[in-house]
Amino acid sequence: MTNPPTSTPRTFRQLIAGEWVGADDGRTFDDFSPFSGEVFARIPASGAAETQRAIDAAHRAFPAWAALGARARQALFLKAADILERRADEIVLLMAQETGSAAPFSRFQVQWATGLLRQAAGYPYLPGGEIVSSDTPGVFAMALRKPLGVIAGISPWNGSLALGFRTIVAPLACGNTVVLKPSEEAPVCAGLLMGEIISEAGFPPGVLNVVTHAPGQVGPVADRLFESREVRAYNFTGSSSTGAALAARAGQKLKRIALELGGYNPMIVLADAELDYAVDTAVFAAFFHQGQICMNTRKVLVARPLYEAFLERFVARAAAIRPGDPSDPRNRIGPLINERAVAAVMAGIEQAVGKGARVLAGGRSQGRCVEPTVLVDVPPEAPISCEEVFGPVVIVEPFDSEQEAVDKANATAYGLSASVMSADVWKAVTLGGQLQSGMVNVNGPTMGGEPQIPFGGVKDSGWARFGRWAIDMFTDLNLVTVSQNKRQYPL
Repeated sequence: MTNPPTSTPRTFRQLIAGEWVGADDGRTFDDFSPFSGEVFARIPASGAAETQRAIDAAHRAFPAWAALGARARQALFLKAADILERRADEIVLLMAQETGSAAPFSRFQVQWATGLLRQAAGYPYLPGGEIVSSDTPGVFAMALRKPLGVIAGISPWNGSLALGFRTIVAPLACGNTVVLKPSEEAPVCAGLLMGEIISEAGFPPGVLNVVTHAPGQVGPVADRLFESREVRAYNFTGSSSTGAALAARAGQKLKRIALELGGYNPMIVLADAELDYAVDTAVFAAFFHQGQICMNTRKVLVARPLYEAFLERFVARAAAIRPGDPSDPRNRIGPLINERAVAAVMAGIEQAVGKGARVLAGGRSQGRCVEPTVLVDVPPEAPISCEEVFGPVVIVEPFDSEQEAVDKANATAYGLSASVMSADVWKAVTLGGQLQSGMVNVNGPTMGGEPQIPFGGVKDSGWARFGRWAIDMFTDLNLVTVSQNKRQYPL
């Protein structure tokens, strides 16, 4: 839906070498609000030259940043957390305007990112290394962790603030410098905000650089990031198809890449699960942020004895949710990010219905708002039965045995998150151990997470882990030995 403009769009600049600058040729692109359709901001439309300057700035800043003491780095992260917390109300509104995120998800992101910054303040003390035993008499061996150098970060639009900070925080805390390329769908909340907060906190110039580009113009930026010898590793969150392509590019240069990709996340509801709580959990996990989170529940598998009762309550709850203007705190969900996203979701629903599926709730859209949709009787040949549809759509299916539930849950190329609901916790844990998933939550939603957990998936959902486990990804392990005595050599 398109409403008359209500305010003058703000013009942003990008961060290179500690300076807020436009594109070299002055070009900008319009950043549209998903709900109103009006221009939210004007953003620099950069290319190869600006990207190279950002890489050069990060490369120059690296030696001094890597050598900075842990206490000094810690203080900067703590200050950044305080700034983010202070700006919370402003940032919640920005996320509503730019990404369509309603207040509950936006405030969660602020809280999560603040926690991440404060926990990362301790990271500089962690990657010290260890003493390694040597079989050679008089030799003292040390395995030391050292930062890599320049890291390229590519952040998504859907969890813009939280994932934008996750893209940069671990590399920075380990002593690396970063060039961040945010999604063109959320250049402010997934990138430029990080630059503002990091700069205000006092991080040295060039430690973090943020480069923006117009829609459809990523090629020159990506080429510089992936061809530069100075860029040592990559941190990407986004779709599995794009992640696979980027992993191939990184592999050609023998560079490492952290990938957090898509998910087709099952929730298994066993016969002894508490019905009302299972419904509450499924509603939250399926429809929070309009189903635009990689961990949203895509399929709910319900034990046959509980199936009809679960379905009745779940459908009623889904039908009662109405998407609306995300800047209105009364609305719990908002629009999809753009018209292409709406078209993809509606096409997925229509394909399923064409193959025999039934819509029990939702199934309609108005503007960029899609109603929470519940599908049943979805045949396996419908793409939506095993492929991620990034919107408020969930499939509900019965099962007759626990093995059937496991088989159905694993019948997808993804493996990010899963959930098992049961009164018997240890049975649920045992069942969860059979699921091909990087994360399994017993009696909780497929979504969620805390900054310190080893977040990540398996199969087509990516590799590497975040939280403090990311230290291994963004540092090198170097062996240093000291010979206390003169060695005897055979030559």
